[in-house]
Amino acid sequence: MATSEFWQRVSETVSPTPENSEGPAGDSTRKSRGMAKLWMVLDALTVLVAAVVATVWELHTGPWAGAKGFWYGTLIYGRSKGILLALLFEFTLAIIAISRRLHLYNPERLGSFLHEQRLSVQACLTSGLLLTATLYLLQAQDIPRRIVVVTLVLVTIALSLRRLIYRLLLYRNFSRGIGTRNVLIVGTGPEAHALRHHLDNIRHLGYTFIGFVDLPGFGVRMNEDSGDLAATLETLFVHARKQFVDEIFFTAPCEHGTVQSVLERARAHGVDLRVIPAMYDGLAWNSPIEYIGQFPTIPLHRGHVPEAGLLVKRVMDVVFSSLVVAMISPLLLAIAVAIKLDSPGPIFYLSDRIGKKGRIFRCIKFRTMVADAETRRADLAHLNERDGVLFKISNDPRVTRLGYYLRKYSLDELPQFFNVLRGEMSVVGPRPPLASEVKKYQLNHLRRLDVTPGVTGLWQVQGRRDPSFDSYVSLDVTYIENWSIWLDIKIIIRTIGVVFSGTGS
Repeated sequence: MATSEFWQRVSETVSPTPENSEGPAGDSTRKSRGMAKLWMVLDALTVLVAAVVATVWELHTGPWAGAKGFWYGTLIYGRSKGILLALLFEFTLAIIAISRRLHLYNPERLGSFLHEQRLSVQACLTSGLLLTATLYLLQAQDIPRRIVVVTLVLVTIALSLRRLIYRLLLYRNFSRGIGTRNVLIVGTGPEAHALRHHLDNIRHLGYTFIGFVDLPGFGVRMNEDSGDLAATLETLFVHARKQFVDEIFFTAPCEHGTVQSVLERARAHGVDLRVIPAMYDGLAWNSPIEYIGQFPTIPLHRGHVPEAGLLVKRVMDVVFSSLVVAMISPLLLAIAVAIKLDSPGPIFYLSDRIGKKGRIFRCIKFRTMVADAETRRADLAHLNERDGVLFKISNDPRVTRLGYYLRKYSLDELPQFFNVLRGEMSVVGPRPPLASEVKKYQLNHLRRLDVTPGVTGLWQVQGRRDPSFDSYVSLDVTYIENWSIWLDIKIIIRTIGVVFSGTGS
């Protein structure tokens, strides 16, 4: 779910605190290159696989025999493995260089699908012409031309198909509110409303309009009670923090110093900034023009996003969760039957939680309390053992007999792997909070909601017994700022030890 009305109400309850400069500092010329490098590696692997398949098919040999012939220089008579490797390397390098030149490694959301496919075919055909020219200059008539043609055809089909599948998956996530970027538009004039209409109607761009930023003297003055007016220049980054804004678009002309000031604060807060090209002479020299649909924009700042790492994390989440669900399915069934026999009520406890960027999702757990546990919570508030936002009672009278053991060994959280498969949670990440907890957050606490919540996390394995909410937030922020795949693996390993030691709550 995108930023909802409920979440807007939650954001309004956050007490105004001074703006802080927490967040990844960015350099305006630095771009996230992780995803581009990943695509380059995949392109190289595609060329290698296509060449092997074409050679095996044309020479009627097996993979093992073909590999031996290649190594000993007898695969193609008169051609050593060095020459063949050089030709393969040239073709691969040409595809990568031309694809980069054609901006095929840029963010997929910024271009159209058909344009991307045309450029992909163009890159393959141009690289094929360069390879053919090289073969002509080397007078390599002994290398079967059908191997070259089949390799080129396979590479073209594979690259086009891979980009098609990736886009379809991307668009599917956008339609579910996953991976979209929240946008504030500075200005209230015709250009601002046209851009808003553009973003709302072209959903595959992956943008969610949050609101306008009032700029006095430019555009139509909007009523402060209007639902579309989100902020002023003075409160711009307070609202950007509350609404999890990823990008700010300038559509109204204003003084150079104003835009420069916003640019400096955008860098400090890790928020991307774009402007309409004709409006800001001098600020965007040597910056490329990028089209958002049909709108030309100039990116003045682009924060660092580890896209390749996040993609690997998502793949690990899906693979790990699938294996876990497959292996423990008999245990899940046994627990479900035991819950039904132990006490009246449903098997699962479904709870609305706040996920990444304030999206609401339904978290799935095994029921460990009596059916009317929520209605009895107010009566037990005086027994709360945690400070501030959290609520926890050691010997909670609402917990069932079976629920005590499910909580002790964290078995009640196993159904959350289905949330992971749906993309609502990750295996490792901050604990997903309740809406009632988020209402009490300070502005800096919202940092926890910048990432996807997890089944386990640093707090679960290191600070679970600590009643301090500040410690709870500190551990989550530490995880976010120091995240890596290796850190996730270490937390998973430590979680296994926590589960078997029975230190859950």
